[in-house]
This record gives sequence, C-alpha cells and structure tokens, in this order.
Amino acid sequence: MLQSKEIPEQMRNKAVDLYQSGKGCKAISKALGLQELKLRNYTPEDKELKQRQVPNTKPASVEDKVKDQLEAANPEPIIEEVDLANLAPRKPDWDLKRDVAKKLEKLERRTQRAIAELIRDRLRGNEEELAAAVGAVGVEEGDLD
Repeated sequence: MLQSKEIPEQMRNKAVDLYQSGKGCKAISKALGLQELKLRNYTPEDKELKQRQVPNTKPASVEDKVKDQLEAANPEPIIEEVDLANLAPRKPDWDLKRDVAKKLEKLERRTQRAIAELIRDRLRGNEEELAAAVGAVGVEEGDLD
C-alpha cells in the first residue's frame, strides 16, 4: 500500500477536495480507486470507523463437506478372482538376466567353437596315432612274411 509520502500530489489534492465537499471515506476511496478500509481485529472508537468494522462471523461447518469427500474417496471394494501368477513378484535378478542375455549368447557361441576345435585337434591326434599304429602293424606283418 502506498505511504502518504508516496501518494502523488495530484491524488492528494483530489482527496482533500472530495473531503472538503462533504464526501465520506467510502466515496473518496471509490473515486480514487483505492481499497476500502476494513477493520476486522480492531474496535474503533470513532463513529465513522465503527461503520467499517467487519462483524464477527463464526467459521462455516465443514464436517458435512469432509464426510462427503471421505465417502467419495472410499468406494466399495470389488472382489474379483485373482490370478496368483500375475500377483507373484518377479525374481529380484530378472533385470540382470535380461541385460546379460546378449553377452551370454556371444559367450555360448565362443564356447561351442572352442569345444569343436578341441574335438578336431583330438581327432587329428588320433589320426596320427592311428596312422602310426597302422604303420606299426604293417611293419610287423612285413616281418612275418
């Protein structure tokens, strides 16, 4: 709100003119576009200010409104058949399995290749051993002829 020093001189002169013409505070404040003074916690002694005093009011009862809101917020529960499979929580590591699945597939392929290579190496080793064994048998048969 404006202090008395902050009120422009033109507005102050207009207020004084209106007051001297016999207008009341309400009319002056309306003419100047100011808010009307309302006294809520103050009991004035002046007759003119007593007219501005706001009468004491009791707070409105909100119990009914609160009860209606509570009733609206608590609808009757609807009991339906519950599928226990949908209610069961996921295992705690389901997201880890999902994230690691691609890496595991790649690792599985590498493991299969390594196993196949080991088998091939053994077969090559067996062929050499087999060839040596056949050669040894042939030498023994040659000795017998």
